[in-house]
Amino acid sequence: MAGPGDSPAQHLRAKLDTELRALTSREPGTRAGKDPEDLHQMRVATRRMRSVLKLGRQLLGPEAEQVRAELGWLGAALGEVRDYDVLIGHLREVVADFEVADQAAGRRLVSEFVRQRGQAKRRLNRALSSERYAALLSTAARLTQRPDIEPGQGEAEDGEARTVLVGSLRKPHRRLVKAAAALPEDPPDDDLHALRIHSKRLRYAAELARPAAGRKQAKRLRGLVKAAKRLQTVLGDHQDAVVAVSRMRDLLGTATGADAHVGFVAGRIVERELAKRAEARRRWRGLVADIDAAARAVLP
Repeated sequence: MAGPGDSPAQHLRAKLDTELRALTSREPGTRAGKDPEDLHQMRVATRRMRSVLKLGRQLLGPEAEQVRAELGWLGAALGEVRDYDVLIGHLREVVADFEVADQAAGRRLVSEFVRQRGQAKRRLNRALSSERYAALLSTAARLTQRPDIEPGQGEAEDGEARTVLVGSLRKPHRRLVKAAAALPEDPPDDDLHALRIHSKRLRYAAELARPAAGRKQAKRLRGLVKAAKRLQTVLGDHQDAVVAVSRMRDLLGTATGADAHVGFVAGRIVERELAKRAEARRRWRGLVADIDAAARAVLP
């Protein structure tokens, strides 16, 4: 792990190395598919690597953007299966809470999404066995190795990493606040999903800056990370509800959806998800204000 005396590029390479190790450690479990958490953590590592590489375009050399683009491809393959895992896990909890008379139809409904997940999982395993994936890992590993002379760097100046990495919070903070302020009273679902992505980028930048910060500033950065997580959780619940409602509607056009009892259960699920969506919409603005206050406490 890099420390306050290391250069910004060293911090970026150290974080990239940590996340690459996390990604590869979760790959066997992702391939096996026994524990959805393996795939989830592999996807998180992919996203964090992309965040590091976006910040490090100029510090890590020309391969950084190439690796970032390839991580986008990998993230999409992982994300397709992860979306099904979230949906299936949530629906099983909802159905288990229904009366016994509706549970069999609920299980038939869930089985359709399990079938679709199986197709997505086979596509993912083909991606993980491809030469493209192997090349991605190889190129990413090269970026974690410190060259004799960092691009554009001599010896790290005192406080340089802190200045650069903490300063990198300004752009994602500004974009988050600006995006939130532009939203109408009843914003489109896609705009709230985009706001969650802004929050995630700010959180990742804050996590990256913490090792370079002094004790007092690191404590404030922890507060910012927690505030961003709270917004992510609420808007994540919102997005999960939006996806569930959309999937229920799509299901009604399939052979499974032609089952009247399944259609009835799907309608019950939609009502629950719309209520969850409404609750998230009630809370998100206050959480953005908390993030803004926490970010202002960090930024000089």
